[in-house]
Amino acid sequence: MAHREVLSPPGKRVIMLGNVAIARGFLEAGLQFAAAYPGTPSTEIVEALSTASRVLGGKPYVEWSVNEKVALEAALGAAIAGARAIAAMKHVGLNVAADPFFSSAYLGVDGALVVVSADDPWMWSSQNEQDNRWYGLHAYVAVIEPTGPQDAKEAARLALTYSEKYKRPFILRTTTRIAHTRVPVDTGGIPLDKLEPRGEFHKDPARWTLVPQYARRKRLELLDYWDKVSEELASFPLNSIEGGGDVAVVGVGLGYRYAREAVRVLGAEDMVTLYKVATSVPFPRPLAEKILSHDTVLVVEEGDPVAETQLKAMAQEASAKTKIYGKRGEPLLPRYGELGLDKVVRALAKVTGKEAPKWALEPPESLEDKLPPRPPVLCPGCPYRGFFYALRRAVNKLRLKPVYSGDIGCYSLGVLPPFYVQDTIIEMGGSIGAGNGFAHVLRGDNDIAIAIIGDSTFFHSGITPLLNAVYNNAPLLVIVLDNHTTAMTGHQPHPGTGIRATGEPGRAMSIESVARGVGVEKILVADPFDVKDSEAKLLEALRYVKENKKPAVLVAKGACILVALRTAYRMGVKPVAYRVNLDKCTGCGICYTVFNCPAIHRRSDKKAEIDPALCTGCGVCAQICPFNAFEPVAEPNPEWFKIMRTAKPE
Repeated sequence: MAHREVLSPPGKRVIMLGNVAIARGFLEAGLQFAAAYPGTPSTEIVEALSTASRVLGGKPYVEWSVNEKVALEAALGAAIAGARAIAAMKHVGLNVAADPFFSSAYLGVDGALVVVSADDPWMWSSQNEQDNRWYGLHAYVAVIEPTGPQDAKEAARLALTYSEKYKRPFILRTTTRIAHTRVPVDTGGIPLDKLEPRGEFHKDPARWTLVPQYARRKRLELLDYWDKVSEELASFPLNSIEGGGDVAVVGVGLGYRYAREAVRVLGAEDMVTLYKVATSVPFPRPLAEKILSHDTVLVVEEGDPVAETQLKAMAQEASAKTKIYGKRGEPLLPRYGELGLDKVVRALAKVTGKEAPKWALEPPESLEDKLPPRPPVLCPGCPYRGFFYALRRAVNKLRLKPVYSGDIGCYSLGVLPPFYVQDTIIEMGGSIGAGNGFAHVLRGDNDIAIAIIGDSTFFHSGITPLLNAVYNNAPLLVIVLDNHTTAMTGHQPHPGTGIRATGEPGRAMSIESVARGVGVEKILVADPFDVKDSEAKLLEALRYVKENKKPAVLVAKGACILVALRTAYRMGVKPVAYRVNLDKCTGCGICYTVFNCPAIHRRSDKKAEIDPALCTGCGVCAQICPFNAFEPVAEPNPEWFKIMRTAKPE
C-alpha cells in the first residue's frame, strides 16, 4: 500500500515526500473529504490520503474524480454542507476548475475548503509554466505557500484551519521542488474522531445561489473579507522576521529557503532583514508596511512576480521611496524556470554590494551538460508503439495527408521520431476539440483529421468534444488509446477501470458505450499488440470517415506494459524474451528505426540485437520483421499475452 508513512504515530520525525507531508497536515486538521484528478506534481497527496482512508475504514472520504472541475465542485458541495474538504490538482488543472473556483469565493463555505494548486516551474511535466497565485488575486482567494517541504505539513494544516475560521476557500500553492523532495517531518496527532465524512446542509437560497440579486451583495461581502484577511494574515504562524539589517529581503514561499542560504553564503547577516512570507496573496498589509520602511528591498519568489507586484502597488499608494528589486523593472531574477541558489546569490550581491563567489557568477558545468542527450521514449512493450506503427502504415496505404491532433499523456511521445503522430498538443481533451476544427476546414481530397486521446483523458474532457463532433457531423477519426489506467501520473484508476481511489470496486464505464451513447455510428475496437488487426481496423475507420463525412471512433485496447508486468509478477507468470536469428536478419533496420523499440539495438554490421534485460516479451517485433528474424528464447506462456491485454491497476 502506497505512502503508509502518512499514518505514522504522533511525536515522531519521519522521512516523507513533500506531498505526503501535505496529506498528513490535512489529516491532522481533521480532513473529511478529498477529491482530485491525478496530475504531476500533485498526485501523491491524494494517493497518501486514499491509503489513510483505506486503513481507517473510509475516513476521510477520498475519490479520484473524472476531472478537476468535478473534483472542486464535489469538494465545494461537501464544504457547503459543513465538511472540511480539499480538492487537489496540478496548476493547469485549476484552468479546468476555474468556473466553480471563482464562484466558491463568492459563496464561501460552512466547513472548510482548500484548493491545492501544485505549480510546475520550468514545466518538468506540463505544457506551460503558469503561476496560480494570480488566480488568488483574480478570484479574491487567499494563498498560502510553504517555504519548503519541511513546513508543507504545517502549511496544509493551517490552510484548512484558516479556511474553517473564515468560512472562505483558500489556495495551498506548492511547487514541484516542494512536492517531490523527501525530508524529515515532525508528526502531530490525527483527530480520528473528526475524520468521519459527515455534513448537514442548511437551506438558505440567499447564501447558496448565485443569481444576480444575491451575487451583487456577495461581491461586497467578499471585498470586505479581503480587506480584513489582508490585515490579519500578517500574524500567520509561518510568517516571521529575522535579523535587523538595512536591506529587506522578502523570501516568499520556497524563495525564503534560497534567500536564507544566500545571506549565509555572502556573510550578509548584519546587512539584511529577512522576511519569511507564507501568505503571498493577499500580501499582508502590516507586513508590507514594515518592508517598505527599508530603502532597498529584494523579493525572492518562485514563479511570477506576484508578491513583488503587490508590494510595488502598495509602495505607490504610500508614496514610498523604497527601491524594490525582483523580477520586474530592473530584473535581478529571471521570470522563467526555477529559482537556484546561484541566481539568488547574484541578486543579493548586487543589492548589498557584497562580492559573489566565483561559483555563483560562473556556475560550474553541470553533469547534465556532459551527458549525451537522452530523449524520452515509449517503454519497451508499450502498446502505443505497435499501434503507431500500424497507423503510419494505414495512412500511407490510403495515401492520406493526416493532421494528427494530439493530447496529454504518455502517447504525447508520438510527436517524436519515428512516429510523428502528434501535430498539435494543446491541453487535456484538446485533441478532439481541435480535431473538430481541423475536420471542417481541411478541404483536400486526401486530407483527414485524426484525434488521438488516452482513456483517462477521454473521460476527463474528451466526451463533450466528441458529442460536438457528432452534433456537427465532423469528418473526424477519434482514436482512444485505452491502456486501462492513468499511466502518465503513476497508474491511478479512472472510470473505465471499475476501481475507486481506495481500491474498492466501482462501476466500470465502457468507452465504446459512451461513444455509442453520444451518437457515434461507427465504433471499432483494435488490439494494439496485433499489428495486422490494428492496421485492418484503422483502414476500415479511415475509409468510413472519408466516404461518409462523419466521425468514427476506434478504441485500441491493450494494458500499460508496466501494469501488465506487475500483474504477471504477482501471478507468477514470467514473460519470455525474444532474440534475433542472425542468419535471417538482413540488417534492414525496420525494427530499430521505424519500429524503434528501446530493447532492440543496431549492431556494427547493421543487424539487430535484443537486450534481454529490456525485452518484455510482447512479441510485436516478430510481427513487423519482414524476414521473420525474431523468435522467443523459449516457449511463450499464453497467460502472459492475456495479461498484456487485460491487466488493470490494483
